[in-house]
Amino acid sequence: QVQLVESGGGLVQPGGSLRLSCAASGFTFSSAFMRWYRQAPGKEREQVASITSNGGITNYADSIKGRFTISRDNAKKKVYLQMNSLKPEDTAVYYCKADSGPRFYWGQGTQVTVSS
Repeated sequence: QVQLVESGGGLVQPGGSLRLSCAASGFTFSSAFMRWYRQAPGKEREQVASITSNGGITNYADSIKGRFTISRDNAKKKVYLQMNSLKPEDTAVYYCKADSGPRFYWGQGTQVTVSS
């Protein structure tokens, strides 16, 4: 059974940091291309970061470039999103997604709220 379980969300003040984790099981994580998305209320889901299977190449949306860092640990079957200098507009539900061959899988999401 495939599972992607996000954690690490919460309430943080503007300028603060959070580290999201996504734990994977049920597929070959080390071969999967991983992505983080977010969806704010009333907005479409948008991709914020991606990382290749070996972690060698990362990409970021312009809106978070320089503030967020995606990484992965294939031994632990986890992907991370380190979020620094958080802004109120970063408030959203954050999802991880795995592209594994012809299939893709989504996590259930974790809420991030940036507010004073």
